Amino acid sequence: MVCRDTGELFEQLPRGAGALLLAEEVLSGSAMRSLAEYVANQPNWSDIPILLLTRSGADSLDVRRAVDRLGNVTLMERPVRTIALISAARSAIRARERQYQVRDADQRKDEFLATLAHELRNPLAPIRTSMGILKHLHPDSEPVTRLRHVVDRQVTHLTRLVDDLLDVARITNGKVVLRKDRITLRSVVNHAVEISNSSMEAKKHRLDVKETDSDYLLNADHARLVQSVANLLVNAAKFTPPCGHIVLGTEAKGDTVTFRVRDNGIGLEPTSLTRIFDLFAQTPVPGEAPTGLGIGLSLARQFAEMHGGKLHAVSDGLGHGSEFVLTLPVVIEKRQNSPREEVPVSVRAVSGSLKKVLVVDDNVDAANTLEALLGLDGFAVTTAYDGVAAVTQARAVVPDVVVMDIGMPGMDGYEAARVIRQQPGGGRMVLIALTGWGQSNDKKRASEAGFDHHLVKPVDYDMLMQCLQA
Repeated sequence: MVCRDTGELFEQLPRGAGALLLAEEVLSGSAMRSLAEYVANQPNWSDIPILLLTRSGADSLDVRRAVDRLGNVTLMERPVRTIALISAARSAIRARERQYQVRDADQRKDEFLATLAHELRNPLAPIRTSMGILKHLHPDSEPVTRLRHVVDRQVTHLTRLVDDLLDVARITNGKVVLRKDRITLRSVVNHAVEISNSSMEAKKHRLDVKETDSDYLLNADHARLVQSVANLLVNAAKFTPPCGHIVLGTEAKGDTVTFRVRDNGIGLEPTSLTRIFDLFAQTPVPGEAPTGLGIGLSLARQFAEMHGGKLHAVSDGLGHGSEFVLTLPVVIEKRQNSPREEVPVSVRAVSGSLKKVLVVDDNVDAANTLEALLGLDGFAVTTAYDGVAAVTQARAVVPDVVVMDIGMPGMDGYEAARVIRQQPGGGRMVLIALTGWGQSNDKKRASEAGFDHHLVKPVDYDMLMQCLQA
């Protein structure tokens, strides 16, 4: 395509281009600035080839600027032979086609990761629910309790790996949006410690938490901030030999809060201090097989930067431990004498307030185990294994609550929810989406279909109880 002027060029560029063939004369003033800005804002996969036809003789200032600022530039001095121009253009387009292949491969990878995460969540749900049933059936059995804790720890660990995989796909596609709110520093610390507790216990580490004298109000995304601090704690636990000592310290100064995670573990070589934040980077632990995906620290740094902060590592070398420092400009105000926040306790069905619950899931094991667990907690439960059966059961039973999977063959959960809402009594029911898809768009679709709550598998049973009791 031939553009008559730079204005038309910048209109066409967003539509896609295999390469640009430019004359030196057009790269002066605002045109150079606009093109340099376009090049700087290209997606990660893109590096558009630019063929620049120059005047004969000495290089001009515009040509030198083009080489410095436009990146993938090939200079061709005029007059240029036709065959040389055709050859250069074909090479540029061939290289561009390779870039498009990389883009498409990345998209397929991200789709695969999202699907993998969903498929992994489905079997995790009945495993966790089965552990809840064992807790009810054998509350005083020490062997059962010990085995249940093992399974719970492994399910929690696998769930975190699945969530990390999803976050990688979301960040790569630019789909992670911070949900900032007014949260407390103490709540972040408490929840991060809770998440990392199983990793600490597994290697018998001692964790000391040194909090600020007063609590502070922060303007941040609670989930992402908790995830970042928890990732630092889990990383410290992983690279510290058994019975180690890990310290989580917090400090607030001005508008900045600082989290410091220090350990007496294996330490880091100087060359590793920056490399460890690369995606999928793995640092071997002497005497241990490689574990993890090499994702946690990269996500923590990216979440920090999205908050306008930074994350870096400090170490005196191998054998001298490490310290990770996370700083974020998110402090709003100091809070005096804030009460310590406790981890929510279980909420159980209240005697005398029996509720009818319809559980819908095409995974029969997931539906049946959840039915059994809710039954032990005093609910009257019926099950359905597809969307059509759910609509029929909802009409016949008229339940108080419907807990329904989304990704079912035939009539999916969205369509079933819309139909149930239109049936007699459907408007009064509480509809809970219980699904392996947990992105913000999935929650929006669930709300539009008529769901009151959206929970991600494997569900936190206490959270489900709160929705059932609401």
